[in-house]
Amino acid sequence: MNYTYLVECADKSLYCGWTNDLEKRIAAHNAGRGAKYTKARRPVALVYYEEFETKEKAMRREAEIKRLDRKDKLALIENRDPLKEE
Repeated sequence: MNYTYLVECADKSLYCGWTNDLEKRIAAHNAGRGAKYTKARRPVALVYYEEFETKEKAMRREAEIKRLDRKDKLALIENRDPLKEE
């Protein structure tokens, strides 16, 4: 399984990524090995994720979410997909 996810960093910023092992990836972020962005903003907490059958679908969704502004990312976390509301 592949995942697109959002984590909230210690500074309240949001980071979006994809992985095929969600637990391992969140642990890596919190150990300072996950991404350059999150390394200085630890700890991070998983606030949202979606499951996909393929890596390509997960990466496509990651790109969609990264284009959203903060308000729309927060709506997504609250189970209101702004991309489906348009």
